[in-house]
Amino acid sequence: MKNIVTVQDAVTAFADWIEPTLAELDAIELESPLILAEVDLLDAQIKALDRPANEVDARRIRRACIRVLAARRDVANRAAGASTAGGAA
Repeated sequence: MKNIVTVQDAVTAFADWIEPTLAELDAIELESPLILAEVDLLDAQIKALDRPANEVDARRIRRACIRVLAARRDVANRAAGASTAGGAA
């Protein structure tokens, strides 16, 4: 006969590696404007699904796309600037 045991201790046990590190939190903070811009784009696209295509929805989606591209550019520039900070002597 096999004993059935719970794995609750393994699942709910606290370990230091479960929490995000400071570097991971910094990366999330760096990317949060991009995440918010992508959410706005998704909201605009969802709103456009419920009704026939019109110019207002097209403009809303176009502006949201522009904000996403600008946020991606900013994140890429900040990441590139952070990796080259300090430079050569």
